[in-house]
Amino acid sequence: MKEIVLASGNAGKLAEFRAMLSDYRVISPKDMKIVLDVEETSDTFYDNALIKARALYELCGKPAIADDSGLCVDALGGDPGVFSARYSGGSDADNIDKLLAELSGVKKRTAHFECCIVYYDGNDIISATGKAYGYITQERVGNGGFGYDPVFFSDDLQKTFGQASEAEKNAVSHRARALQALKDSLLLG
Repeated sequence: MKEIVLASGNAGKLAEFRAMLSDYRVISPKDMKIVLDVEETSDTFYDNALIKARALYELCGKPAIADDSGLCVDALGGDPGVFSARYSGGSDADNIDKLLAELSGVKKRTAHFECCIVYYDGNDIISATGKAYGYITQERVGNGGFGYDPVFFSDDLQKTFGQASEAEKNAVSHRARALQALKDSLLLG
């Protein structure tokens, strides 16, 4: 079975990638006893994912995959975008507070989560993007998930990601959609 290294130490993300890429043995940098410390310096999800995938490949010499994702709010010109995790400079709760404050009085609150996943093996670069559409609620609804999940109302689920079970969210999430597209590309490539 071909090995592929995921540029993440997140156990949940690793499990999701392993389940979706069952034709591969998906391992983490930790499994290889290496530390991946890469600064995301680009203003696009694709470039940030590519930076991480290339850096990981250079460290281990094995095919690597990396992702970058974030929340894009139409009324904010696509922000927080690639800065989603560090939008306020504080915690997830601080990020939500800043987002809700910036959208105060805004009626059209459409948004989407976007994820770009990049595969790199020293020669080939294969990328895939997934999006989940919805809007930003007026306040937090639900306690599940993480990040912006309690304020993102999913068009697919007709509830916030914060109200959704992990299985419901993973069935329609931006990461799941990007991962499925990447899997399709890898099988064709």
